[in-house]
Amino acid sequence: MKWVSGISTKVSLEAAVKEVTHKVLEELAGRSPDFGIVFISNTFASEYPRLMPLLAENIKIKHLIGCSGGGIVGDGQELEDVTALSLMVGNIPNAGIRTFHIVDENLPDMDSSPDRWQELIGVSPYEEEPNFVILADPFSFAVSDFLQGLDFAYPHAVKVGGMASSGGVGANALFCNSQDGKYQIYRNGTVGAVVWGDIVIDAVVAQGCRPIGQPLQISECDRNIIISLDDQSPLVALQNIVNELDESDRDLAQHSLFVGVVMDEFKPLLEQGDFLIRNIIGVDPRSGAIAIADRMRPGQRIQLHLRDRQASAEDLKDALIRYKREHNTDHACAALLFACMGRGEKLYGKTGFDSDLFRTYIGEVPISGFFCGGEIGPVGGTTFVHGYTSSFGIFRDRG
Repeated sequence: MKWVSGISTKVSLEAAVKEVTHKVLEELAGRSPDFGIVFISNTFASEYPRLMPLLAENIKIKHLIGCSGGGIVGDGQELEDVTALSLMVGNIPNAGIRTFHIVDENLPDMDSSPDRWQELIGVSPYEEEPNFVILADPFSFAVSDFLQGLDFAYPHAVKVGGMASSGGVGANALFCNSQDGKYQIYRNGTVGAVVWGDIVIDAVVAQGCRPIGQPLQISECDRNIIISLDDQSPLVALQNIVNELDESDRDLAQHSLFVGVVMDEFKPLLEQGDFLIRNIIGVDPRSGAIAIADRMRPGQRIQLHLRDRQASAEDLKDALIRYKREHNTDHACAALLFACMGRGEKLYGKTGFDSDLFRTYIGEVPISGFFCGGEIGPVGGTTFVHGYTSSFGIFRDRG
């Protein structure tokens, strides 16, 4: 098994394609490129339709997916607001791979049996033990419904990925070669790859927040609106917690305050990584109710969180240390990084922070990816679309 990653910052698309394909073919040293993932920056927006024909002229990849992004990761570099094209390919001869393009109209009803979802993907969850890479357009596809269906049909499969981020409605591009080998561009839906056999995908998700105060239980709610917390006004409960913070954290809470939803209701002692982080999207000062960017239910526990540079760094560091403790990282052979547009240099003040930290704890493996409009990864065994998150998909030799 062999993985390689290349990136180009040439402003000519022809030159960029030639540079990345030459690099990956040279490093493959005659091995066949069985699986490829391409990411292209939005400065090439007018030339998206030319990407797949140019790739087809320069390299023959059996299974290929990709998308456009506002920032591109390749060959271990994170390039933001820079013209860039990245390509990562793997020679994985003992793996099964299937690519797909799905639109909303293809999705089974949410009450459908797992068989309907398995027919849609075309892979058995039992014989193949598959994992997924998913790239979706955020404006035209019900990705949360799709992830819920995949979790239902493939409960043990890891699903990682990101939402294309190059522009508004109709501005993103998805790429996929179909089962007949044709390279295609799509403007809607989702593209993805299912892999199985000798290759495994592990997920490392860092939501970048630290908890403050104590957990609170939802007494009453209506869909995403929390009406009562511990039988008191949610706004009062939140203000009491914020008032007990030091001055710097109180200032941070003015613009970086989030809610962490407890994922395991039976876990008595909570720590970082036990929460699904969601935005506070509104407050009613008259009733004291707060609106959260997710559906809530009575009895759930929540805890306030703050996000800053230090919290994000520590969360990713802790997640990587946990992964290293639980897996033999000698078997890691490549990684995909799906990072929020709000991370990177905007958050850390320097480029390449997440990739550098990954190499420190996991090792020198090819890294590719992009800065997303939403990151896909599991928390507590369920797959979600996140914000402000770094989600790594680590390809590992099943051996």
